[in-house]
Amino acid sequence: MKAGRREWTGLAVLSLTTLLMSLDVSVLYLALPQLSRDLGADSTQQLWIMDIYSFMLAGFLVTMGNLGDRIGRRRLLLIGAGAFGVASVAAAYSTSPEMLIAMRAVLGVAGATLMPSSMALIRTMFKDPRQMGSAIGMWFSCFLGGMAVGPLVGGVLLEHFWWGSAFLLGVPFMVLLIALGPALLPEYRAPQAGPLDLVSVAMSLAAILPVIYGIKTLARDGFHVLPVVLIAAGIVVGFAFVQRQRELSAPLLDLRLFASRTFSGMLAMMLMTGIVMAGLSLLTSIYLQTVKGLSPLHAGLWLVPQNIAMIAGLMSGPAFARRFRTSHLMAAGLVVAAGGCLILTQLNASSSVGLLAGGLSVCAIGIALPMSLGNSLIMTSVPEEKAGSAAALNETGGEFGIALGVAVLGALGAAVYRATLPDLRSHGVTGGAADQAKESLTGAMAVSARIPGGADLVNAAKESFTTGLNTVAWTGVAVFIGIAVLALITYRNVTTPEPEPETAPEAVSAPETVAAPETVAAPETVAAPDTESAPA
Repeated sequence: MKAGRREWTGLAVLSLTTLLMSLDVSVLYLALPQLSRDLGADSTQQLWIMDIYSFMLAGFLVTMGNLGDRIGRRRLLLIGAGAFGVASVAAAYSTSPEMLIAMRAVLGVAGATLMPSSMALIRTMFKDPRQMGSAIGMWFSCFLGGMAVGPLVGGVLLEHFWWGSAFLLGVPFMVLLIALGPALLPEYRAPQAGPLDLVSVAMSLAAILPVIYGIKTLARDGFHVLPVVLIAAGIVVGFAFVQRQRELSAPLLDLRLFASRTFSGMLAMMLMTGIVMAGLSLLTSIYLQTVKGLSPLHAGLWLVPQNIAMIAGLMSGPAFARRFRTSHLMAAGLVVAAGGCLILTQLNASSSVGLLAGGLSVCAIGIALPMSLGNSLIMTSVPEEKAGSAAALNETGGEFGIALGVAVLGALGAAVYRATLPDLRSHGVTGGAADQAKESLTGAMAVSARIPGGADLVNAAKESFTTGLNTVAWTGVAVFIGIAVLALITYRNVTTPEPEPETAPEAVSAPETVAAPETVAAPETVAAPDTESAPA
């Protein structure tokens, strides 16, 4: 059944809200120095101001995705929009670092209601698989658009207003969502969903939060016993959580979702893609600001072409899907992404910034093709009453991908940097100064200011850091080629679903549309059993 004007207008409201959410996040990076001075935030408080949002978002995604399926996705979306707006105003007028950290935590919980509810509503609003693919592409493009224009908008705001203005950007759009949502967005709740198991909620938080925190701490501070213990504890709780879900008649996380090869395979592929891109984003951002000496704003502007390229890929993906097989299109995009990584392997300390921007843009347009198909496949591979949970798992996987990419590939780049740094004694650096120089490029630059001939040490450290970036890029080449092969194997029998017949047009506008699970088009239309485990 084709979507009409009401559905596309509703999508516009959802997409604008998503754009403003991402813009809020990107602007905060620029606002951090100013708000830290005004509030007197120390370095630890600054880290919590930045990190608490992603911690709470990751921790509550599974719970909120499931809760939306149970109480109504539109209802949860509107509640979340209200909470996000109120917390944004409170954050803007925070009077202490502790108050701002608390409001950022509330924003993270509210954000966890918005993302899965939005994607699940798109699944309800757009019955036609091709329209759904286009709608998801537009929705995700707006999210990336917010990341792209964030540095520009943030620079203008912080030049003319105080730091709190960064938090007020999304408030008018949350008000718009609350005002127009009841008229434009259909309500959907899963039939016979059962009560929410609060013990499972607590266990999911106790599993996810320590792991995310531990990974980020290891990435930032290096090896320490505490984060390792936290990760181990989170994994143990995670196993217990899975066991409890097997025993419940109405689980918080329906493990049967992973029986679908389409669903589990796409989650694995997108997790691996997120790991590579997060690692590259970390090291290229450092490269721009330390090796090339750009300001944070100028470095952010050089990353805008990457976001524009990804938007172009997301928007064109559905059109390509009508002409090419799913497996071939996914694999082709991943090979293109590998080509972008190959470009980044050619960087050195004296390379043009344009070479880096070009490599990242090729990577972005390459991964956009499987992403545009992947989100649609994830949503159509599960019954409609589980769409909120599926969207939440997709978002949670993205959070883990970012954390793992920063930790694992960041550590790889640092190890290569230390291994390739020349003998510092030849530069007259020994003892504690040598340890500082080996720790990071910024450490080497700090040491160079205190010794004669420091420029030689800086040049050597820049080349070693770039070698680490090259190594991570080569890792990206291998990973993207590997998952391209897996895409060819896993999705060789998956075809783009044909549009459904235009029947019962009044069903979309009904306030409580509940589709029978068996009417959901299965994306795997061949004899291959859907119970195979994902090869990834």
